[in-house]
Amino acid sequence: MTTSGIQSKPWGNGLPRPGRWSGRVTLAALLLLTHPIPGVAQSDMLPQVDQPTLIKWWHGAIVLGGLSGLMLLDQPAQRLAQRNRTESGNDMAHSIRHLGQPEIYGSVTLGLLGAGMVSGNQELTRSGGRLAVTLALAGVASGAAKLALGRPRPYESSDADSYVPFSGQEAMPSGHTTMAFAFATALSDDIRRPWATVGLYTLAVGVGWSRINDNHHWLSDVAAGAVLGITSAKLVNGRWQIFNLRPPSVLIGPEKATVAWQVAF
Repeated sequence: MTTSGIQSKPWGNGLPRPGRWSGRVTLAALLLLTHPIPGVAQSDMLPQVDQPTLIKWWHGAIVLGGLSGLMLLDQPAQRLAQRNRTESGNDMAHSIRHLGQPEIYGSVTLGLLGAGMVSGNQELTRSGGRLAVTLALAGVASGAAKLALGRPRPYESSDADSYVPFSGQEAMPSGHTTMAFAFATALSDDIRRPWATVGLYTLAVGVGWSRINDNHHWLSDVAAGAVLGITSAKLVNGRWQIFNLRPPSVLIGPEKATVAWQVAF
């Protein structure tokens, strides 16, 4: 197997130069993410799942088929994105990708847990606990898939179909996109307000776009990350069920935290 290096054209010293998008997008994201926190404590905004959707084998087959189809567009999408990169676009990508990094989703998770424990609001604490478990599951699943697939990033190889398992190449799935969609899904399912759902998913889509813009991921990497993140959140909050795996019970107190997962036979 031979690979040819394709480096995206850097801007300046290789990092996006700060611009007006940088501060504005980061501020908008923080406002959107922190504003719903008081509302999560309200009992009428908590998820109520009477009958979860049972995930069947053919659901997975449809997803795999869709991802396979998207792979045909990986190289055209990569070339299109790199030909049309702009300074303002790089500034925006630099800002919005933080939603898929610990400084955003970690801070909001700790904020929910802390606010719930300090106020004695158990529902708020459980919301933070569910979010923490969701992010942990998404992170482990993403890391395992990266290791097993061994796909090169676009700037590492021009061959989008070059998979070398356990090689250390880690393009698929996009970790940033996985965490962003896990975060967005968990919060929107708890908040249950259209404006929050639209805003959070828009930001998550923006994270996926930023990874393509920065030439760090193929289009199908981003799609796989979105599927993985959404699935992680839906399994934890009980909206989806697979292999009779029931949603975890999350108990968090001043001295200990417990996560119990049950399988029904």
